[in-house]
Amino acid sequence: MGLFKTVTIRTPESIELEFVLAGIGSRAVALVVDYLCLGTGLFVLSLIYSVVLVQLLALDAVLSIATETLQLWITAIFLILLFALYIGYFVLFETLWFGQSPGKRYTKIRVIRDDGQPERITQATLRSLLRPVDDILFVGFFCIMLTAQEKRLGDWLAGTLVVQVDPNSPGQITIPERSQAIGQDLLALIDMAHLSPDDLATIRDFLQRRAHLSPKAKTQVSDQLARRYRDQLRLDCLPTEMTTDTFLEALYWAYQQGSRE
Repeated sequence: MGLFKTVTIRTPESIELEFVLAGIGSRAVALVVDYLCLGTGLFVLSLIYSVVLVQLLALDAVLSIATETLQLWITAIFLILLFALYIGYFVLFETLWFGQSPGKRYTKIRVIRDDGQPERITQATLRSLLRPVDDILFVGFFCIMLTAQEKRLGDWLAGTLVVQVDPNSPGQITIPERSQAIGQDLLALIDMAHLSPDDLATIRDFLQRRAHLSPKAKTQVSDQLARRYRDQLRLDCLPTEMTTDTFLEALYWAYQQGSRE
């Protein structure tokens, strides 16, 4: 790890977390993978555009209909769709996958906010809008190489960092049966609409990282998160006695079940 830069972030719960910055190599590989995926989508879109134009030309030859204006409209729509696909590819994946695109998932890196919270649609959009500028003349490359936090222009504007995924953090979280049972009771007591995707991501990050926190830090963060969400959900009483860890596990499970209904 000595070859990689690290950054320490103080979370809203006043806990310091250390992240390893992704580095130019991992980010370059991720970008290549993403551009291969994106290029495939652009190629398919261009193919559809070409087929439509050929059909229009055939229609013009058979029916003697002037299709120049229609061709201009189709071209304009095609260019808009190209731009939307280029920008929307990163916005969609990084929002749904909590800071990861297919390339970032492949290289095990992800985008987080400067405060350590997961990236959301606002940050993903700002990063994507600045991506063309970062790509011109390798501006983003030099910004990453020459800045302490390895940020490109899009990161500075969005207030984000690109970090390595903790190899000790499992992709899936195992929720014990007791927590699932309590989660089922919580579904009957509370409206999950009071929890946002950011809240879910915060709980998920804690459940993934708790095994690697010190006992004191783990207890402190767990208590603060449980208190915050209990107040946010206006839970005057809980369905049964439980630890704060169990409450967060149940809440995480209940949110996922509620979103599927």
